Amino acid sequence: MNEVKEALRNIEQHYKLFLQQQFTFIGALQHTRENAHDMIRPVASISQVQSYTDHYCNNSTDRRILSMFLNICNDLSKLCHKLETVHPGNNITNGILERCKLLLSHSNDLSAIRAKYPHDVVNHLSCDEAKNHYGGVVSLIPIVLDCMKEWVSHTEKLPRHMLYNVSGVSAISEKRAPQDAPARAAISQKPSSVHLEAQTSISNKDCLQVQGSKHFRKKHLNDTENHNGKLKSPWKPPGRHA
Repeated sequence: MNEVKEALRNIEQHYKLFLQQQFTFIGALQHTRENAHDMIRPVASISQVQSYTDHYCNNSTDRRILSMFLNICNDLSKLCHKLETVHPGNNITNGILERCKLLLSHSNDLSAIRAKYPHDVVNHLSCDEAKNHYGGVVSLIPIVLDCMKEWVSHTEKLPRHMLYNVSGVSAISEKRAPQDAPARAAISQKPSSVHLEAQTSISNKDCLQVQGSKHFRKKHLNDTENHNGKLKSPWKPPGRHA
C-alpha cells in the first residue's frame, strides 16, 4: 500500500506541473486540431489526443505538453491495474476501479464529464471552449486522481476493520477467562471430590461389614454356649412347674 501511495503522490506532482501549463495544453490542442482540419467535434478521447500528437504536431512545445498529458494518463492506467493486485477489495473499491479503468480507456468518450469544485480547470476555459471543445479532456486527470484517492481511503479502512474484529474477539475471550476460572476449577476438582466421596462410602461400608462380622461371631458364641447347657436359667416348658 505504501508503494501505491508513493506512486499516486508522484503522479499528483506531475499533474501540478501540467496544471500550471493548462493554457499551453489548450493552445497545443487548438493548433493540432487546425492541422487535422478537425475544428467541429470536441476533443473527446485519449486516442484523439494521441492521434493529434503523432500526426498533426508541428512544434516541440506542443509535442511536449501533449506528451505530458498522455504520460500522466498512462501512469494512471498502470497504477489502476496495480491497485487490483494490492487488495481484493469489496463492492465499493471494485466499483471505483472500474470507473477509473473506463475513464482511462483510450476510446472512452470524455465529452460529458466535468471536474467540479474544488477543481477549477473548467473555469479557466471560455464558455465555448468548456462547453464544446475541451471541458471533458481537462477534467479527466483530476477526476481519476480523486477516484484513486477515494480507493486508497476505503482500502485502508478494510484491514483496520478486520483487525478490530479480531481484537474484539480476543478481548472478549480474555474478559471471560477470569470469570470462567471458578467454573473450570470446580470441574477440575470434581473428580477428586467424587473419588473422595467414593472412598468414604467404601470405608463406611467396610466398617459396617466389620461390625456385622463381630456381632455375628459374638452371637454364634452365645448360641454355642446355650447349646452346651451352660445357661444360667434353664428353659422350662410352660405348665410344668415343680
